[in-house]
Amino acid sequence: MDKRTLGRTGARVGTVGFGAWQIGSAWGEVSESDAMEALRTAVAEGVTFIDTADVYGDGRSERLVGRLLAEHPHLTVATKMGRRMSQDPANYGPGNFRAWNDDSRRNLGVDTIDLVQLHCPPSAVIDSNDVFDDLDAMVEEGRMRAYGVSVETCDQALAAIQRPHVATVQIILNAFRHKPLEQVLPAAREAGVGIIARVPLASGLLSGKMSDRSSFGEDDHRSFNRNGEAFDRGETFSGVDFASGLKAVERLRPLVPEGVTMAQFALRWILDQEGVSVVIPGARNATQAQGNAAAAALQPLSKETHTQVREVYDDLVRSQVHHLW
Repeated sequence: MDKRTLGRTGARVGTVGFGAWQIGSAWGEVSESDAMEALRTAVAEGVTFIDTADVYGDGRSERLVGRLLAEHPHLTVATKMGRRMSQDPANYGPGNFRAWNDDSRRNLGVDTIDLVQLHCPPSAVIDSNDVFDDLDAMVEEGRMRAYGVSVETCDQALAAIQRPHVATVQIILNAFRHKPLEQVLPAAREAGVGIIARVPLASGLLSGKMSDRSSFGEDDHRSFNRNGEAFDRGETFSGVDFASGLKAVERLRPLVPEGVTMAQFALRWILDQEGVSVVIPGARNATQAQGNAAAAALQPLSKETHTQVREVYDDLVRSQVHHLW
């Protein structure tokens, strides 16, 4: 698998990574054996970057990733912190940071974490000099090698990129979320900040496998967070109305090259965007992990195809999401 530099971390990582939210929680039940098989298959297919968070299954995802890391210590692992308490800027301080970091290092089985990201904090946190001074101190203490920020909005991303020691920004970027292409990716390229593209398949919409008859379990965020009941609604189907998303997928389907899945096409679209360091699709099983990794080997999409994807976005999606995130 081709590798790219992960921003200011300096690490070289495979262009397709593994997003470990699905094996933690909020996507329906995934057995431990299926989760480990998915992780191991991803690594066998060339994946070298794993993204997790302390709240995914209350540490379950981190512990599973820790088992994988013990088997493959060459991997680059990123986790996130900051969602264990209410999103009050007062909670983002030295004591909580170190307590959360202690839990993550214990779960992952490491003394030093490769990358720790603030987990979609309020804008006031990104604007706080004290927060970043403390993150710098945690690097000096050897708790982590680098830090980044996972964000909800482009404005938050631009603010984080201005911070001199922010190594990466994680943001939703997919065929249903084009706004980061306008300012965020150019700013990140200029600053040397890595872009981690999350929610690349719009919660499965861009897999092309859903229909108006699709249903989701009560423990699946695609049921309980359609309108942002649990967290930012942009994390579920990228904020796109499900019916509109299905219509957009049908418009995209004829653009998919023969022998390529819709999911691989969607991942390739992201990898074609200049400035993306790594895309992190999730996987519930080995088959999904293998299919995701294969997207890295596809040829870049044509200029005409990119134009057509943009037209679908403009016609069916832009009005729903572009002004919000």
